Amino acid sequence: MSEPKAPTPAPGDTYKGWLFKWTNYIKGYQRRWFVLSNGLLSYYRTQAEMGHTCRGTINLATANIAVEDSCNFVISNGGAQTYHLKASSEVERQRWITALELAKAKAVRMQEVSDDSGDECPTTPTSAGQGGGSRNSEVQSTLRTLGSKVEDLSTCNDLIAKHGSALQRSLSELEGVRLGGETSEKIRQVTERATLFRITSNAMINACRDFLALAQAHSKRWQKALQAEREQRVRLEETLEQLAKQHNHLERAFRGATVLPPSQSNPAIDSKGSAPVKGDASDEDDENEFFDACEDVQEFITVPADPKYHRRSGSNVSGISSELGMDDGTTSLDEQSLASNPESPQSQEVVPVRKRRSRIPDKPNYSLNLWSIMKNCIGKELSKIPMPVNFNEPLSMLQRLSEDLEYYELLDRAAKCKSSLEQMCYVAAFTVSSYSTTVHRTGKPFNPLLGETFELDRVQESGYRSLCEQVSHHPPAAAHHAISQRGWTLRQEIALASKFRGKYLSIMPLGSIHCMFEKSNNHYTWKKVTTTVHNIIVGKLWIDQSGEIDVVNHRTGDRCHLKFAPYSYFSRDVARKVTGVVTDKDGKAHYVLSGTWDEKMECSRVMQSSRGGENGAEGRQKTVYQTLKPKELWRKTPLPDGAENMYYFSTLALTLNEQEEGVAPTDSRRRPDQRLMEQGRWEEANAEKQRLEEKQRTTRREREREAARTSNPSEEAEEVEIASEPSETTYKTDTDETSSDLSLSSTHQDNYQAMWFERRVDPVTGEPTHIYKGGYWETKEQGNWDCCPDIF
Repeated sequence: MSEPKAPTPAPGDTYKGWLFKWTNYIKGYQRRWFVLSNGLLSYYRTQAEMGHTCRGTINLATANIAVEDSCNFVISNGGAQTYHLKASSEVERQRWITALELAKAKAVRMQEVSDDSGDECPTTPTSAGQGGGSRNSEVQSTLRTLGSKVEDLSTCNDLIAKHGSALQRSLSELEGVRLGGETSEKIRQVTERATLFRITSNAMINACRDFLALAQAHSKRWQKALQAEREQRVRLEETLEQLAKQHNHLERAFRGATVLPPSQSNPAIDSKGSAPVKGDASDEDDENEFFDACEDVQEFITVPADPKYHRRSGSNVSGISSELGMDDGTTSLDEQSLASNPESPQSQEVVPVRKRRSRIPDKPNYSLNLWSIMKNCIGKELSKIPMPVNFNEPLSMLQRLSEDLEYYELLDRAAKCKSSLEQMCYVAAFTVSSYSTTVHRTGKPFNPLLGETFELDRVQESGYRSLCEQVSHHPPAAAHHAISQRGWTLRQEIALASKFRGKYLSIMPLGSIHCMFEKSNNHYTWKKVTTTVHNIIVGKLWIDQSGEIDVVNHRTGDRCHLKFAPYSYFSRDVARKVTGVVTDKDGKAHYVLSGTWDEKMECSRVMQSSRGGENGAEGRQKTVYQTLKPKELWRKTPLPDGAENMYYFSTLALTLNEQEEGVAPTDSRRRPDQRLMEQGRWEEANAEKQRLEEKQRTTRREREREAARTSNPSEEAEEVEIASEPSETTYKTDTDETSSDLSLSSTHQDNYQAMWFERRVDPVTGEPTHIYKGGYWETKEQGNWDCCPDIF
C-alpha cells in the first residue's frame, strides 16, 4: 500500500509518519505511527490512537541519536528508554534524522533558556495559585522586554542608516575642496575607511532587517508555543494531583480489601495472566501483547458518550436506560416485573422444595503415568481413546450439557424484555455464562452410553425442566431439550470433534443451539466456541475458550457477534476476555458487550458510532462507539467452600448426580461406574466401566446383524467398531476420520432410534437434528419405564 510522502522537515514543525519499531524477538519490527512535536517523540499503534492512547514518549533534549545503517537508527536517553527504529527507505530515514536533530537542538536551547530564567527567578515561596500567576506575569514581562529591545534595535538601525548617509555626503564634499598634498592624502584614507564602514553598516542593516522581519513573523507563533507549554504544564500538574489522590485511594482500598478464598482464585491461569504485566502501563513493554496481530486486533473502541446524552430530561433518560436496568436508586427490570405480576412466586404461597446436597466425597489423590497412556493416542479422536476414570470427573457429558442452564435467570429476564435488542443482550450473556463452569474443570466427563438419558427437573425451584439423551454413538451426539414456565424453550444437539495434539487437547462442539421465547416468538440460534485444554503432558492443566459466536434472531434479523479472545502470555489485556456488538438487521450497532467468560458480562448502549483511523499494517479501520455507562448483565456465582477438593463443581453441579426417585432406568444417576468414582472407589469404577463398554459393543453388534438381515442383501453392511471408549485389546484402527466426519449433517451409522427425540430437518437452520417428540414426563408421572432399554 503506497503511503503519502512526508514533507521535508523544517525547524519548529511537527513531523509525523510511519516507522517500524523493534518490539521483541517473537514479533520483530512492528509498524507504528510516530509524532515529533515540541522536542518530544511519541508513538501510537495507529493514527486513531492519537486522541486517547500514547504508547510511549521520549524527550529529545537528553536523547542520543545514532545511525546504524541505511535505514536503521537508534534513539536512547541513557538506558531508561531505547527505540530501535527502521525507516522504509534511506531518504525517509534521512528526513527523520534531520527532523530529530533540529528538534533536539531546539529542545536543548529551550532547556537552557528555561534553566537560565529559573536561576533568575525570585526564591520567595508562593502558594500554588500565586505561583501560576507569577509565572504567567514573568513570561509576559519577558515578552515585553524582548519587544522593547527589538524596537530599540529598529531605532538604531534607522539611526545608523541616517548618520552613515550624512557622513558619506560630508566626505564627498571634502574631496571637492582643494588643499595641500598631505591633507588630500589624509582625506583619501578617511574616505576609504568611511567606505568600509558604509559596507559593514549596510551588511549589519540588512541582517537587522532580516532579523526584524523574522522576529515579527514568528513572534505570535512563539507566544502560542509558550502558551501551549504553560497549559501543558498546568495539565500535567493537575494530572499528577489526580494520580496522587487515586494512589492514596487505592492504598486505602487495598488495606480494607477482603482476601478471596482459594476457591475464587485461578490456579491454572491466573499466574500466567499476571505474568505479562511488567512495569507501568505506559511502558513500551506493551509491545509484547499478541493484540497487535491482525487476527487478535480488537475491531472497535468504546469511549464515554458525550455528556449531552446524560443531561436529558427524566423521561428521555428512562426511555434509554429502562431497557437494561435503570441508574442507581431505581428499580431493576426484574423487581418491577415481580412487583407487578400477581402470579409471581413472591405473591404465591411458598411451596417447600427439596433440599439439595452441597457436598460430595473429596477427590482421592491417585498417581498415574499419563504419558504411558497418551503417547499412542496422538492424532486420534478423543472418543476412540481408552481412558481410565483417573482423567474423569463423576459426571456424564449429558450432565455437563445440562450445566448450560446454570444461569437460567438470564433467559427468565430475556423473556420479560419488550425490546428484541435488549433481549439479545441477555441471550448473548447466557451464551457466555455457560462457559463459566469450565474455568477450573480439567476433568473429562464420562462418555454417555447410547440411549443414556439425564433429566433435570427444577420446576419447583426455578420453573424449568430439562432432558438430555445420547441419540448417536458414532458419531457421538447428545440431544437436549429444556422448557420453562417463564416463557422460553432451549434445545440443542451437540457432537464433539476432539483431537489430541500432544501438548494440548482441542474440543470443537458441532451443532446449533436454539432458544425460543413464547411471548415474542423470537427464535435465536448460535454455536459454541472451541475449548482447549493445555499442558496435557507437562505442567498444570488449564482451560481456554477461543473463537467467535454469532447469535442470530431469525425473526427480526438482529445479530450479536461475540469474540472470545484466546489467552496469550504476551498479552497485557485481561485474560479470558469477551467482546461483542449487538446490531439490528441493517447493521446499526445498539449495544456493546464486554467482560470475561469466567466472571461477568456488561453491556453499554451505543449513542453514536464513527470510523477511526487505520488499524495496523493492513489499513483496516476500527469503529469508535460512544456509549453510556455500562450495565451488568451477569456475574458468576462464587464456588462453594472446598470446591477445589470436589472437582471444582459449582452449586448446581454438586446436585446433578444426586440420587433421585422416579427417574428413568437409563438416567446417568444410575450409571454404576460413575457412582463408584464419585464415592472414591476408582479401581472398581474402572472395572465397571470396562464391563459397560463391552456390553455396549455386544448390543451394537446384535443391532447391526439385525439391520443386515432386514436390509437389501445386495447392500453390504458397513462394519464399524462400536465402542466409544474401546479397550486396548479390541481397538480397531479408524483414525482416518476427520472432524468433518463428525458433522451433524453426516449420516448416522448406529441404526438406532432415539427414545425421546426424533431426527428431522430443522425448519430454521436446515440442518438434520434431533428434536424432542414428547412423552418423557408423562411416562415419569405414570411410573412405567418398560419402554426403556437396559443399558446399565
